Amino acid sequence: MNIRIFGGRVVDPANQIDQIADVYISEGKITAIGEAPAGFEADQEIDASHQVVAPGLVDMSAHMREPGQTQKGTILSESAAAAAGGVTSLVTPPNNKPITDTAAVAKLIGEKAEQAGYARIYPVGALTRGLEGEQLAPMHALAQSGCIAFSNMRQPINSSLVLMRTLEYAATHDLLVIFQPQDADLAKGGCMRDGANCTRLGLNGISEAAETVEVSRCLLLAEQTGVRAHFGQLSTEKAVRMVMEARQKGLNVSADVPVHHLILTDENVNGFDSNFHLIPPLGSQLDRAGLRQALMADGIQAICSDHQPHEAIAKEAPFAATEPGISGLETLLSLSLTLVHQGLLELPQLLHKLTAGPAQVLGIEAGTLSQGATADICIFDPEMSWQPTAENLRTAGKNTPFTEVTLTGRVTNTLLGGKLVYQL
Repeated sequence: MNIRIFGGRVVDPANQIDQIADVYISEGKITAIGEAPAGFEADQEIDASHQVVAPGLVDMSAHMREPGQTQKGTILSESAAAAAGGVTSLVTPPNNKPITDTAAVAKLIGEKAEQAGYARIYPVGALTRGLEGEQLAPMHALAQSGCIAFSNMRQPINSSLVLMRTLEYAATHDLLVIFQPQDADLAKGGCMRDGANCTRLGLNGISEAAETVEVSRCLLLAEQTGVRAHFGQLSTEKAVRMVMEARQKGLNVSADVPVHHLILTDENVNGFDSNFHLIPPLGSQLDRAGLRQALMADGIQAICSDHQPHEAIAKEAPFAATEPGISGLETLLSLSLTLVHQGLLELPQLLHKLTAGPAQVLGIEAGTLSQGATADICIFDPEMSWQPTAENLRTAGKNTPFTEVTLTGRVTNTLLGGKLVYQL
């Protein structure tokens, strides 16, 4: 099928394109931007006037909940939510039930994603068997079965020797390791960032040291082993600065930050609303300012949703007893655009953190509108106002603190491989 997208502002950071132009698609590939290819006749046309035409978003962390936790969401429901959020490629962590530590589980996720047909889903394999931090998972076999990276998430690997051996193995096979740094002992029993607001609410806090201590250990071992390392969902200014300094020294490391940590602070945890219960917890205003500054200085390579859908009952308990996490796929772009509306980033800069930046970290062919590239495209109206509600969110998890909050910027069309998978 031939598709013409006309009248839109085409922004492709990977190719430094920012212009009003038409986009031409044939057989699922981008054939031209600007002038139509010779003999091109459109079977379908999409009017993108007053809208932005960008590469499909690439999300570094989005929990699909399947297999094993289908009461929270399924690959079908959450990939449909991804399409509604303009996300065409996403990375899903290994904490399924069963854990993604066998080739069978990795292949199942890939098959389910292909059947759903809404987004490209890249599973992350477990770094250790069962995420138990003791025995090396079969990383090479997992990589051959579709795992794009490996992580132990926030499950501790107490032995630095075991961690070093896993990193040596990953480095030998040029496998990407994703750290979600948290010292389990320092974080134990906490539910929000330690500080004045935490004390006022009478909740147990988590010190920023829970993140920075583990970042320090992982950086030292990454330097020792030469592994490709990515630090996912950082939440403190100090941790980001440590990664930035390591990059300046020449280490092959990168980082992302959840979008809500760029918007909210621990001061938003008021009234014990469990939708603000997050791990890592929301930081101080100084942390938020530091994360934003690092983003502007290219110290952070990607913005992610850290999408964690939950069933209603998981959030219906005293704050500390609820399950942490925000449902964020469908609000990723709108919240990110806040940084543009506030004058902190230009639109091409922001879109780089949502497209080409994460694609480069992952080493995948995505996040670009290059001629010949697969036509994964997000079309959005940067000025459209909307309110997320339980009725209009496609995700099975409605756990977001932004319910009925007016957001600016909304996806109107998403194409995956030249196929329209979402239309507002």
